[in-house]
Formats: sequence, C-alpha cells, structure tokens
Amino acid sequence: MRNNVKSVLLRLDAAELSKLDALVQTSGLKREQVLRKLILGVELRPRPPDALGDLLRELSAIGNNVNQIAYWANARRGITDERIREAQELVRQALRLIKERL
Repeated sequence: MRNNVKSVLLRLDAAELSKLDALVQTSGLKREQVLRKLILGVELRPRPPDALGDLLRELSAIGNNVNQIAYWANARRGITDERIREAQELVRQALRLIKERL
C-alpha cells in the first residue's frame, strides 16, 4: 500500500476515456496503473499473449535438443545428414509454433 496517497479527480471526454480504455485493454493494466505509468513517462507495451509461456517452454526444449545434437557432433567429430535434418526439423517446428501462437 502506498503511504501518504493523494487523490486527483480527472475529467475526461468520451474520446479521451475511449483512448484510456484502449490502453487499459492492450496493456492488461488497470486505469490507475496506466495513468501512473504515463505520468512517469514509461512506455506502455501490449500485454504478451497468454500462450507466450508455453511457447518459451517449447523453444527451450527444442534448443536443448539442438544443443545435445551439437554436443554429440563435436564429441564424435562429425554428424550425419540425418542428424542435420533432425536439427533443421526442430528449427522448423519452433518457427511453426511461433507463427501459430502469436
């Protein structure tokens, strides 16, 4: 809770309120939070999609698999065409997931 809070009455016309509500909707913040951030000069960014967490976990798993393939290739001093195709497919999967979820 904030200490020594002061209240300010702000009157907005319909267009201004509509603009504020649009910022609230895209940012995922409450009106008060949006106004505070704007007063402080903070750049408001759109709220990330809900699927972003799932996407990041999938990308992390794919990156882990690619790292394992690279480690295996370095340890054996070579890599087969099949392993290269496997790595390429993992990258394609990652790109597909990004396009589907964003």
